[in-house]
Amino acid sequence: MQLSRFTDLGLRSLMRLAVSSGAEDRVTVKLIARQVNASENYVAKAVSRLAELGYVESQRGRTGGIFLTEAGRKTTIGTIVRQLECDNEVIECGGDNPCPLSNACRLRGVLATAQKAFYAELDRYLLSDLVDQRTVELLYMPVFPAASLIDT
Repeated sequence: MQLSRFTDLGLRSLMRLAVSSGAEDRVTVKLIARQVNASENYVAKAVSRLAELGYVESQRGRTGGIFLTEAGRKTTIGTIVRQLECDNEVIECGGDNPCPLSNACRLRGVLATAQKAFYAELDRYLLSDLVDQRTVELLYMPVFPAASLIDT
């Protein structure tokens, strides 16, 4: 199963926020975009969705930024991915051009079972399981590798 770029950026944003040291570490969409080597616009869309889901809060203004909520810390990665991916089926058998095999095909069921197993594995992890001291060290390097790609 392949996750969308949107979900990838949402998870990377959450990981960045998980290593934030609090009020003295002001995290913005621009900073996250630079650190994960992604478009600021794409990161902003992912962060906006995370805010809608209650996993992050944002504050505007000079001292504002993005902050991880308690829900962001306590919700399983599986739940977050389901919500960011909108829990879509792996394949679409109907629609404008329905599959002629759909009445006799078992593929859809097999893939649905595999998808459930995929999410069940992700449900074993919280955000804190995805970050460690190496993550912190990479993000706080004086010259982060991605930083040279985008002007500050």
